[in-house]
Amino acid sequence: MKDEPTAPAGKTTAQLSPCRSNSLQRIMVVEKKNDLRQLNAEVLVDAGYQVELAEDGAAAWDALQLRRFDLLITGQFLPKISGVELLKKLHTARLALPVIMATEILPTWEFALHPCLRAVTMLRQPYTMDKLVGLVASILPETATDRAVNAPAANWQGQRSASRLPA
Repeated sequence: MKDEPTAPAGKTTAQLSPCRSNSLQRIMVVEKKNDLRQLNAEVLVDAGYQVELAEDGAAAWDALQLRRFDLLITGQFLPKISGVELLKKLHTARLALPVIMATEILPTWEFALHPCLRAVTMLRQPYTMDKLVGLVASILPETATDRAVNAPAANWQGQRSASRLPA
């Protein structure tokens, strides 16, 4: 794992690169729980994506303004800026970015109040790693076939696919 310079919010984000250098799709993973954030990142890197991590909404927002990402995976209950607030900021800034919100409790009242949030893909926790990778591949399909053909044997498929994430 390689650390990047400190983000303007004062939180360090980490960037994980896949084994192959031809993958251009970058994913921002925002999750307050370190173990869940790291597990998601490891699985996505094994699947061939470039991954950057943020532990709170403010660090994610800073990174999203500075760098290009192809997908945002965020929790709802984040320190500093919630997942919904982060999505509102994206909309206000007109940053077109597909989003997966992984959460136990769906913020349906927020989605009813803000039509711009309805395009978000919801992923109910707990979920399997296969479900996460499948959802990401369905949103970022351009190189999903190449990734499946060229990917090295990913040991997470056998060991973690049936496991559920911590609540």
